[in-house]
Amino acid sequence: MVGHGLRASATMGRLRTAVRTLADVDLPADELLTQLDDLVTHVAAEEETTTAYEPDIGAHAEAEAEADAGVDASAPLIATCLYVVYDPVSRRCTATAAGHPPPAFVTPAGVVDFADLRPGPPLGVGGLPFETVEWELPPGSLLVLYTDGLVQGEEHDLGSGLALLRACLERPAPSLEATCDHVIRTLLPERPQDDAALLLARTRALDAAHVAVWDLPSDPAAVAEARAEVLDRLAAWRLEEVAFIAELVVSELVTNAILYGRPPIRLRLIHEAALICEVFDGSGTAPHLRRARTFDEGGRGLLLVAQFAQRWGTRQHAGGKSIWAEIELPGRRA
Repeated sequence: MVGHGLRASATMGRLRTAVRTLADVDLPADELLTQLDDLVTHVAAEEETTTAYEPDIGAHAEAEAEADAGVDASAPLIATCLYVVYDPVSRRCTATAAGHPPPAFVTPAGVVDFADLRPGPPLGVGGLPFETVEWELPPGSLLVLYTDGLVQGEEHDLGSGLALLRACLERPAPSLEATCDHVIRTLLPERPQDDAALLLARTRALDAAHVAVWDLPSDPAAVAEARAEVLDRLAAWRLEEVAFIAELVVSELVTNAILYGRPPIRLRLIHEAALICEVFDGSGTAPHLRRARTFDEGGRGLLLVAQFAQRWGTRQHAGGKSIWAEIELPGRRA
């Protein structure tokens, strides 16, 4: 967020809440930033409208209070954002940015590079699209996210700051904490003038033994076959305790895809901290949870999924959509 004080903090809180909400509905990365950009624009417009209709005495008193609190009410409402998604199954990373420097990554071999991402305008400028880049990260890679306050300041410009960051990341360290400490000591002065943030994450991948995929025909008879395949796989994973819930969830999701979706239809199970059931189909129409009436023959499938699964949602793809449900495993917290 550009600026400091109560106004900037309150706006950042609203943006964080919006990001969490939009991420939960699995919006594509560029569309998520577009929604955030609209939110910042609307917040700025609300502030201008409120200021325009305030009485002079009230406006003067509020301006004095904001000045005492260190708030610059005349500053434009602008924020930068970097949104990154990593898929441990496909091992692919997706990123988009609004006025934010691109992420860096370090391969297990120690090669440091920056994502080939051209940032869009900062949030609040509006009118321009956001680009998305996607690349594959080997398991065990290091993903580095940072703000411009880390690599750009009084002691070095952006180019030299990125070069220093690359040099720090090329140096082996015993832990992520040690890497962070080395980067901070190298790039930041004792009393930095701007806020700086650094986030490091080690990627991991799920091997084939933890993922099961089945291509299903668009035939109601495939539902029983899918249930049988799922029960066999859960037995191999020693997850018989969640077999009933998984069988119910898979049955409802596959049935919905066959009746209301389009081929191709694919079922995927992911065994991680939780059991994730995903059903893909070629239709872009997302289902909605509704309460079925007494004499309705349908409409209860997603209601059952929502009741038995820990979480569920839909995700749009270029060739259709997927509906997923997350089932909590006994003795574990997802």
